[in-house]
Amino acid sequence: MGDIRVHDKQFEPYISAAAIADRIKEIAGNLNKDYAGKKPLFIAILNGSFMFAADLYKELTIDAEVCFIKLASYKGTKSTGHVITAIGLDMDLFGRDVIIVEDIVDTGKTLSEFLPQLRHQQPASLKIVALLHKPEATVFPITIDYLGFSIPNKFVVGYGLDYDGLGRNIPEIFKLIE
Repeated sequence: MGDIRVHDKQFEPYISAAAIADRIKEIAGNLNKDYAGKKPLFIAILNGSFMFAADLYKELTIDAEVCFIKLASYKGTKSTGHVITAIGLDMDLFGRDVIIVEDIVDTGKTLSEFLPQLRHQQPASLKIVALLHKPEATVFPITIDYLGFSIPNKFVVGYGLDYDGLGRNIPEIFKLIE
């Protein structure tokens, strides 16, 4: 894996596709154990989580459902600070075990605004699985119950993460060269 260019920026290799796959298998193993005998609902947040959600879902051996919701808070490389719900949730969450699937948690603002909407529907439980977390960037503390990787506050692309729409299709994760 060499450096890549997305739009006007250079990125260097950061997390390999093999490391991502291994970590997803570990997370799925924990979910399979923790939710044995239950039928959780996974709510994957688009667009960034689509690859992670698909790969995670393929590793599940438990009965589970999945749906998608779109929340957006990014423009370019900076968080706008605004959360926009573009696609609503059409599932009844009352009494369900719900697991949010996120690609990355940085400031925590998106989830901090979305979680109360979910809790209002009175799920039996509400957990979060995230591929990446930037603890240094966290402003709104969020409990991540199943975490792939904790990373520094650097801009990353690949494996579903984009830079102004491009880079999502890269099978590994690259970080911005500054």
